[in-house]
Amino acid sequence: MAAALEEDEIDNDDYYSLLNVRREATQEELKASYRRLCMLYHPDKHRDPELKRQAEQLFNLVHQAYEVLSDPQSRAIYDIYGKRGLDVEGWEVVERKRTPAEIREEFERLQREREERRLQQRTNPKGTISVGVDATDLFDHYEEDYEEITSGGFLHFGEAPLTTTDTAILSGSLSTHNGNGGGNINLALRRVTSAKGWGEVELGAGDTHGPLFGLKIFRNLTARCFMTAQCGMQFSSRGVRPGLTTMLARHLDKNTMGYLQWRWGTQSSMSTSVVRDTKSSHFTFAMQLGIPHTFIMMSYQYKFQDEDQTKIKGSVKTGFFGTVVEYGAETKISQHSVLGATVSVGVPQGVSLKIKELEKQRESASSDIAQKKQEAESAVLLMQESVRRIIEAEESRMGLIILNAWYGKFVTDNSRKHERARVIDVTVPLQCLVKDSKLILTEASKAGLPGFYDPCVGEEKSLKVLYQFRGVMHQVLSGDTEALRIPKQSHRIDNDT
Repeated sequence: MAAALEEDEIDNDDYYSLLNVRREATQEELKASYRRLCMLYHPDKHRDPELKRQAEQLFNLVHQAYEVLSDPQSRAIYDIYGKRGLDVEGWEVVERKRTPAEIREEFERLQREREERRLQQRTNPKGTISVGVDATDLFDHYEEDYEEITSGGFLHFGEAPLTTTDTAILSGSLSTHNGNGGGNINLALRRVTSAKGWGEVELGAGDTHGPLFGLKIFRNLTARCFMTAQCGMQFSSRGVRPGLTTMLARHLDKNTMGYLQWRWGTQSSMSTSVVRDTKSSHFTFAMQLGIPHTFIMMSYQYKFQDEDQTKIKGSVKTGFFGTVVEYGAETKISQHSVLGATVSVGVPQGVSLKIKELEKQRESASSDIAQKKQEAESAVLLMQESVRRIIEAEESRMGLIILNAWYGKFVTDNSRKHERARVIDVTVPLQCLVKDSKLILTEASKAGLPGFYDPCVGEEKSLKVLYQFRGVMHQVLSGDTEALRIPKQSHRIDNDT
């Protein structure tokens, strides 16, 4: 259950790029860059309240970067897992001077404990729509009068923390049968009671099952074992139907979980299952003995390590109800959408087709980009006075003057003229980095430099600079993560160009 870091989260806080130092930078290099940026962003240098507030934010960001990179333990964690790795609770009690392999192992343990303790408390809204279509009629041409159509779907509206310990979760479902529809909606309130457990109250209403009231608790028993208990009361026209479910789970190894479950109520049962989840595959084996459902089930999913995040899956389930075989695939169709299809063949159920589309909310990504843009614009405002002094000093010695600089996506191929270039002006930020007629950029994404931001997330970017040195024009086009040193003789523009 050790959850991996979310790969699609946007994280432009590259501390090395912010300080403009090499990843192998010494303490002296870090300190020199830190002092230079502190002088640039120090709040006491500004009298205007708005500029003072913006300077304080950037000053704190630079200070945070220096604090992390100047501490060997924090720097090692950051180098492996980035900024999000530092957010995992528990590093303060970990023995220092560990190797990268030991840090990875410790991170996985801390991440697993955090996931078990919080259990999806952080906000990551998603919307899911599942549609089921009974396709038996397409294969059975003898039942020409068969017109029964059934479909259904589950909607997970999302969850949001109310406080540091309380979380609200909203979900629902819809179903139709021969043109008649129904649905229900559920609201759950979860509270983290301690580092080892939490409790949850659930309220539900709808026309398919009637009002619902439930309680659920979660508790870590040991470092590798936890249990849950859930009780509820379903109100319907047939009366009140109580239910009770308990589950005991244990980590069998790094990627494998074992579960034992007992359920009492309208569908009493006992079941056991083993789930193995790795980076490239997911396997489940389950057995259940119960009323009315007794079955054995096995499923396997393979995850291709490609850009489209393609997955293929198959499963077989057999029991008193018959046998069902399912197979399907899922692929990423855009940056924020996934399309999947599953075919189910059963005896005596028939054949059905399920189509699923998962759309991730883009609000968090767009708000993060807007925040980075605002920070860059604030940094440029704070740089104006320093840049003016730098230009005066460089002009006095016929040194390095940045005439124009752009960063982003350039369209140079004639076959791609229909595409729109997306670039930002970074003349001021680059001039601010000039020291003693030299500009040195390290091997890191330039989106993290002071005064920069990413204008086209996920696309290839470049930096184009037109500068003057010793009264002669120069020009260079550099890749986003390439190191850059100017001035250079090779950048010189010939007079006849």
